[in-house]
Amino acid sequence: MTIPHPSKALATFASQLKIGDIPNEVLNRAEDLLVDWFGSAIAGKGSRPVEAITQFAQSMGGFNNTHPGSAEILIDRTSSSPFLAALANAAASHVAEQDDVHNGSVFHPATVVFPAALATAQTIGASGEDLLVAAVAGYEVGIRVGEFLGRSHYKIFHTTGTAGTLAAAAAVGHLLKLDPAQMLHAFGSAGTQSAGLWEFLRDAADSKQLHTAHASSTGLMSAYLAQSGFTGAEHILEGKQGLAAGMSSDADPSRLTDRLGSRWTIAETSFKYHASCRHTHPAADALLQVMLAHNLKPSDIAKVETLVHQGAIDVLGPVTDPATVHQSKFSMGTVLALIAHYQFAGLQEFAQHFHDQEICAFRDRVTMILDSEVDGAYPQRWIGKVKVYLHNGEVLEGRVDEPKGDPGNTLSRTEITDKAMRLAAFSGGATPTEMSAAIERLWNIRKQAKMGLLIS
Repeated sequence: MTIPHPSKALATFASQLKIGDIPNEVLNRAEDLLVDWFGSAIAGKGSRPVEAITQFAQSMGGFNNTHPGSAEILIDRTSSSPFLAALANAAASHVAEQDDVHNGSVFHPATVVFPAALATAQTIGASGEDLLVAAVAGYEVGIRVGEFLGRSHYKIFHTTGTAGTLAAAAAVGHLLKLDPAQMLHAFGSAGTQSAGLWEFLRDAADSKQLHTAHASSTGLMSAYLAQSGFTGAEHILEGKQGLAAGMSSDADPSRLTDRLGSRWTIAETSFKYHASCRHTHPAADALLQVMLAHNLKPSDIAKVETLVHQGAIDVLGPVTDPATVHQSKFSMGTVLALIAHYQFAGLQEFAQHFHDQEICAFRDRVTMILDSEVDGAYPQRWIGKVKVYLHNGEVLEGRVDEPKGDPGNTLSRTEITDKAMRLAAFSGGATPTEMSAAIERLWNIRKQAKMGLLIS
């Protein structure tokens, strides 16, 4: 049954959530996702778009030697205002394409929730437990907003940029102890600023990092404004001129409050194993399965057909001849070519080989075909199916029902730690000693009475 005022119900939940309401295994999952996000944030160091956004943040007055602020900008060890730290860290954590994703909402929660929550927690002196509960609130709100907006929304809009504003507002609003009415106003301000269009992929533009930077900092700003009495639309999601009216043709208000308080969507969130768009992962895992089972070499393969959902075609289809490393992560052919040659599509593989002659040749032999089963299961399930055509005339089929990183095929804490260390080593954003110490603090975050700097 649809609740008459779902925006208010969601705001009340985000405002009143307490640590005792959250099962311990859900809090453990929040810790896993925090460590995973931290690795992605450090991986952003050296990325041109990330550095540009960070330099902009600093030039806007967020950093000075006399009053530097308490919120940490991770890639350059400076401190700033929470608004500008959230802006910079959200950009940094989305560029390596290794941050988490929730399948049903097609939304990357960590990259908008944790930058805003961490910056606020460091600024107000919140505890580690406070930060975790706020993050859970942010995930639960953002994921439900993404599910509410539906598949039609994602076809045009980057859900992480749109739903992300409300996710960040929920997390920061919880830390600021907004009451339900204030939280609802924060949602109104966040929702009216929701933005992010997929058109950037056609030009290899830098907009994806701008989407997360804007969503995280805008959500933070909306919560702080609500604390001061600033008002926002009270039906921003489901209203006659709200988000759904302007951005969706299949919105379902019941998704906003689906089992709120008993269904923990944060526990449904997946880790990203390959350093590429998540839409490529199911097919990548299916191809790897075939190659390992039949001991194939890339030269054995004449062509590969990937059987995909429409969302994959919508996002990946425009990228036919990627011009940059980041754009190549949205090329199904490039990802599968790297898998065929290296059995892994990681940061090193993309950076060093995305434009190699043999990778490009293999890329051009990969096609995407809409598959009714895969499309029908999406977005709740991301099935991977491939047909591999060999030069000797054989046709081999591969199938993966849960790509590596999904809740049923998840990463262990050792794998999460190793991934974060690998990301830092690639970017040079922190030394192994610094990363080990920071990760240890994050694994023990519930013992932190007051959130300080992660990298001193």
